[in-house]
Amino acid sequence: MNQYIYEGPVMSFGKCLADKWISSTFASSKKKAENNLKYQYRKENNLAMTHKISLPGVLNICARGELDGKL
Repeated sequence: MNQYIYEGPVMSFGKCLADKWISSTFASSKKKAENNLKYQYRKENNLAMTHKISLPGVLNICARGELDGKL
């Protein structure tokens, strides 16, 4: 599994919910990482799991240990 980090805005139906949100997750694919991050945002902000979220920012794969102490 790879570690992914997201840094950028969070959008919902064309409305900006957060200008800059940073989070990370471990996942087997980029698509799974994106879904994990959307779930994390919904959970952190008490949104319904059916609430449509988009992450138009940068999603990067990080080397193990690269983020230690940064998040």
